[in-house]
Amino acid sequence: MSIAIEPPGLSETQRQIVELAREFARTRIEPFAAEWDRTCHFARDVIDELGRLGFLGMCTPEEYDGMGLDTVTYLLALEEIAAADASVAVSLSIHNAIPTTMLVRHGSRAQRDRFLKRMARGELLAGFALSEPESGSDAAALRTRAVREGDHWVLSGAKAWATNGATADLMIVMARSERGICAFIVPTDTPGYRPGKAEDKMGLRASNTVGLALEDLRLPADHLLGEEGEGFGYALQALDAGRLGIAVQAVGIARRAVEHAVAYCAERRQFDRALREFEGVQFKLADMATRVDAARALAHSAAARRDRGEEFTMHASMAKLFASETAMWVTTQAVQLFGGYGYMRDFPVEKLFRDAKVTEIYEGTSEIQRLVIARGLYPGA
Repeated sequence: MSIAIEPPGLSETQRQIVELAREFARTRIEPFAAEWDRTCHFARDVIDELGRLGFLGMCTPEEYDGMGLDTVTYLLALEEIAAADASVAVSLSIHNAIPTTMLVRHGSRAQRDRFLKRMARGELLAGFALSEPESGSDAAALRTRAVREGDHWVLSGAKAWATNGATADLMIVMARSERGICAFIVPTDTPGYRPGKAEDKMGLRASNTVGLALEDLRLPADHLLGEEGEGFGYALQALDAGRLGIAVQAVGIARRAVEHAVAYCAERRQFDRALREFEGVQFKLADMATRVDAARALAHSAAARRDRGEEFTMHASMAKLFASETAMWVTTQAVQLFGGYGYMRDFPVEKLFRDAKVTEIYEGTSEIQRLVIARGLYPGA
């Protein structure tokens, strides 16, 4: 059974996109996700397939070879991927939300033609490097340097926790020049781009996360994205969109945990009764399903605000905060319902529990989201 809910009013094209994502997730991702998790295998071939189907260009305008989807439809498709495997979903989310958003909004025509079109067609996988070993939540304290030398920029420094850092073809890298924080388009085959070993993570083990060393990395001057010194503002804008992607990643994780729990409680018997017949179990399942639906609705509401061109920063943080904490709570309940089996790697809720935790941390911790929300309650203060 599925507890996925599509909003009313989707066009036939939108519905077909969501159904394609659901079918691909069920046949090409979910059957292999546990093995990828065990072996920390980054499924680039599967991501390339998604690229050929257009899913790396969901947020890219049609004039740059993308699907040009509205944000709600994008989130519906991403949820289907996340329900199958959050590791694949985060690669898609980062690519579609942050580098794509930054290039669409601030890239030159030449940069969009050269990079954005290939990203949308699935020919280039992109990532984003903002955090550093000494600047996580305080991202504006980054120390990576960018020095202008004639018609080149030279980047030097270290980045931490870069999603797709060793597997992407293109990274948007944040570095500080004399005028402030800048965004740079960095092809990963550029000399001086040095990804470290893949991090050994609790969850999302099939997602590539690495530290980066930038060793006198030389870029042509036209690889600066937008205006010098304006990059941090660009990144914050893109992170608003990114947080919606992480919100529905969390929704997908939580939704799949509920689906597994509902099926298990119908089959598992104790004291000569199916677990689903016990009132305590029924109440737990009801609360789990309700929170998942509420988290999805909050994400879709923020997405609709974005599509209408309204301010949505606070609402994106609300969605990310509530959905990530929902995912952690729901997967904890799912493990409890499975009992001893829930603690075993042979059963799917154990992986979902591990994958859920990071949604409370990356692209802004829950504490940071609460700060953003609180500030939004006092506009202009």
